[in-house]
Amino acid sequence: MPKGVYKLPEIKNEPVKSYAPGSPEREALKQKLSELNRGGLEIPMIIDGKEIRTGNLSDIRPPHDHQRLLGHYHQGDKTHVQMAIEAALKAKPAWEAMHWESRAAIFLKAAELIAGPYRYDFNAVTMIGQSKNAFQSEIDAVCELVDFYRFNVRNMYELYGMQPNSAPGTWNRTVWRPLEGFVFALTPFNFTSIAGNLGGAPALMGNTVVWKPSKTAVYSAHLIMQVLKEAGLPDGVINLVYTGGKEAADVIFNHREFAGLHFTGSTAVFNGMWKTIAGNMEKYRSYPRIVGETGGKDYVFADATANPKEVATALTRGAFEYQGQKCSAASRAYIPTTIWEEVRSYMEADLQSIKMGVPEDFTNFINAVIDEESFDKLAGKIAEAQQSPDAEVIMGGKCDKSKGYFIEPTVILAKKPDYVTMREELFGPILTVYLYEPEKLDETLDILDTTTDYALTGAIFSSNRSNIEKLTTRLTHTAGNFYINDKPTGAVVDQQPFGGGRASGTNDKAGSLFNLLRWVSPQTIKETFVPPTNYLYPNFLADED
Repeated sequence: MPKGVYKLPEIKNEPVKSYAPGSPEREALKQKLSELNRGGLEIPMIIDGKEIRTGNLSDIRPPHDHQRLLGHYHQGDKTHVQMAIEAALKAKPAWEAMHWESRAAIFLKAAELIAGPYRYDFNAVTMIGQSKNAFQSEIDAVCELVDFYRFNVRNMYELYGMQPNSAPGTWNRTVWRPLEGFVFALTPFNFTSIAGNLGGAPALMGNTVVWKPSKTAVYSAHLIMQVLKEAGLPDGVINLVYTGGKEAADVIFNHREFAGLHFTGSTAVFNGMWKTIAGNMEKYRSYPRIVGETGGKDYVFADATANPKEVATALTRGAFEYQGQKCSAASRAYIPTTIWEEVRSYMEADLQSIKMGVPEDFTNFINAVIDEESFDKLAGKIAEAQQSPDAEVIMGGKCDKSKGYFIEPTVILAKKPDYVTMREELFGPILTVYLYEPEKLDETLDILDTTTDYALTGAIFSSNRSNIEKLTTRLTHTAGNFYINDKPTGAVVDQQPFGGGRASGTNDKAGSLFNLLRWVSPQTIKETFVPPTNYLYPNFLADED
């Protein structure tokens, strides 16, 4: 094969289409929604490149219309997890040996397929299966996934270029080896892009993967696999299984060749897996890499100089886009009493104008939460707040699951800064506000810092530069992604690498070079051109008379 030091194509962020009335993309997406909403789905697992059907069928129903059956997926068990591991290990030698530019080409082609001929498929599947509106789906299922695949290639190229210096007469090199064994990717429902990246990033670096998606995002996961196969991904490199979490964990975390975990989900699940892995260390060939982005209790903090309209807009968008089902969603806010009434009036006007319903209606800002379990948890927290002497539901609060799992955007006013909805992650369209007196700013910052164990995202609003500097310094460890005069959501690959600390994860920054470092095991090679032939160093030689 010809050799060369190859220059990559231009890597840039995928432009976001507007889906405005009259736009060609709006009409194309409506047609695709109509086509894919017909149902009749029968989704198999993909193991070693083959479609695996078990006959044990589970329903696929839209969260916004749970009485409508879209179809079924084939539920697997422990034997299918074992099959997936064996397929990954079988595929590993050839995949690891493949030239890096060939691996890169597969993911660059997948990005072009998603951005081009499959764009409306990805949007429609995510809208139908995960109840996202058109714009939220566009920035996630298309643009962010495309960005992950493209920028991962660029980051891999830069990583491979990180080489040591060499002394005269020697040549030092670093070989960026994939991990020994297989990687387990466990992915969430809320971002199609995250689901595609958690298996894709380790695979790009030469690893092979067992991938278990959320049961509420099987539809989009299967589409990702279809596109990767069309892009040329060899059989067995990524193996897609639909099993229970415990079934998968029992097999994977007891396997000698388990090499790494790439996870996005709840802190409790991540902590449980970490404990299991730690208890099984003597079983493994090497120390597994554990990478996780977990929970958040993300905040907005405004000072007395903040613009009330800007704060209100950030809260409406940051708390209620995609029904608050973003790990970065604003779920607690600290607002000074001096600007609260203005902020409140703007928010009330926003929420009165917001429409809620099915994603096929492009005018709906709010759609359904993901499933009945989530609905019941959120409705329960709203009911508790309505009865609590320590809180007041001041906006929204209505819930209805008769047709779909719909919860109104809800604002709770907390009378105590440690009220439960100021502390616990809810993962839904619920924002809790705590009011503070401007002269108690420092005390309130301490409260913000110590109220929860999470440190994922946070935002401050101020028009005073000295205050911005003070707040930024004081809140350094409260957020892995920190925003000044902006909402705490909407991180873009290569612009705001995403991840948090404390109980919010390992902060390995998905879509960055830092994340790819976790999926390689560097080897240093030193080559000496003219080896010495005398074991003595000069200082051992005798002085001449």
